[in-house]
Amino acid sequence: MFSTLASFVRLTRAALTLARHDAILPAEYQSLYPAPARWLGSVMRIFRRRDLAENPGERLARALEKLGPSYVKFGQILATRSDVVGERFARGLSRLQDRMPAFGDSEAREILADELGQPVDQVFSEFGPPVAAASIAQVHKAVTPDGAVVAVKILRPDIEDRIARDIRTLSLGAALAERLSPASRRLEPRKFVETVSRSLTLETDLRLEAAAASELAEAAMVAEGYHIPTVDWARSTRRVLTTQWIDGIALSDIDAIAASGIDRAALATRLTRAFLSTALDRGVFHADMHGGNLFARTDDTVWAVDFGIMGRIGRSERRFLALILHGFLTRDYMAAARAHFAAGYVPARHSVEDFASALRAVGEPIFGKTADQVPMSRVLMQLFEITALFEMRLRPELVMLQKTMVQCEGVSRQLDPQHDMWGAAAPIVEAWMKRELGPEGRIRDLGEDLTRLHDALRKLPDAVDDWAEVGAQLKAGKLSLGGGPRLRPWFLRLAWLSAAAAAGAAITLAFG
Repeated sequence: MFSTLASFVRLTRAALTLARHDAILPAEYQSLYPAPARWLGSVMRIFRRRDLAENPGERLARALEKLGPSYVKFGQILATRSDVVGERFARGLSRLQDRMPAFGDSEAREILADELGQPVDQVFSEFGPPVAAASIAQVHKAVTPDGAVVAVKILRPDIEDRIARDIRTLSLGAALAERLSPASRRLEPRKFVETVSRSLTLETDLRLEAAAASELAEAAMVAEGYHIPTVDWARSTRRVLTTQWIDGIALSDIDAIAASGIDRAALATRLTRAFLSTALDRGVFHADMHGGNLFARTDDTVWAVDFGIMGRIGRSERRFLALILHGFLTRDYMAAARAHFAAGYVPARHSVEDFASALRAVGEPIFGKTADQVPMSRVLMQLFEITALFEMRLRPELVMLQKTMVQCEGVSRQLDPQHDMWGAAAPIVEAWMKRELGPEGRIRDLGEDLTRLHDALRKLPDAVDDWAEVGAQLKAGKLSLGGGPRLRPWFLRLAWLSAAAAAGAAITLAFG
């Protein structure tokens, strides 16, 4: 009870903080709101501070910084979508990506000494000031005694407690949204918060991030020009992560990218293909792909850092995703619609033909168009309307994939306003489809089926023993179902025959 009350107070504080920064219904967009929203915005501005930034995006960024790391993550996603929130608004939000206030050098050194069990001067021959600070950790540049230049990531003090409070508050907000707005239930706000909360909790153990970096480095080998820094395991602990230092230009610094002479269009294509290659081929992907976590080098390679949030997608989901993307790429909207139904994304009571027509209404206006020709905010609104019309519910297992796809496309659009995501994706999707649905994929399917069959056969003796025990109790009159009549011997014999038939079929399939 007390915990719920405290979360409600924090939720109220969050609303007031946003209102004080004029970040809920900014005055700059007053003329675009319907009448009730204009009235509500005017009431909220009674509470706003006087020393506000002129940029509404920066006002939102400052409000989110005050609210905590979980809220900052939301702002980082918006910062990549200038096509949705506007260039000026996104520019104001960009401070959330890697320019948050750092904590003190003495605190950083104290954490390092506690975690590594030695004074900092013994672990590193050089240890510099923070070069980047984000919502959960900050990064220092250092040199090891053997001369290796490394990046040292250190968690913020007490960050675990702050995230736990944020999660409780967001969970209460999601529960209230489902109760007060039945329409929101289709978006599964509580499951969405659970998914994000789980990833944030994992992000506070840098040992898991080190493992994620190692795993992603293996997956990145399938993507051309996409690299992950090497982990220094000897200098990594729960609160400290040490990796290879990367000299490059952050993709959030568009002016520096332009001045470097790097081919921005090729870079955008490489980024899109890197994301899809790792997700489809290996089922794992970097799930926090904002510009501050991605670096370009003059050799046209892309390097990713910060692996606190990793996305994973199962083979069946990857297959449905590829079928859906392939349907859009080939303008076969019926195939894309069938994939949605087969995956269970659309309730079976709806018409496949009607849904295919709705997908056509989304796909045809944007097919072959470059990013600067597509009003993405309008496309997203149309998609939202279609998902509502066909009662599509948010799939928690795809939350990270969808979020990252939005981020990745946003960064690619910032690099190249004419970026054609469909064109960039086509070779990756088509190659994966050939492997997955061709002979190689069929052989893999057969191997997985045989493995499942083998596991089932290994469990068969235990199942037979269980049936024998149940049969003995039924025969002795010691067991009945639901207080009703005791099972007769003929039913028991039928059960034995069914079990024997199933075992025989399994053995025949496996060895015949």
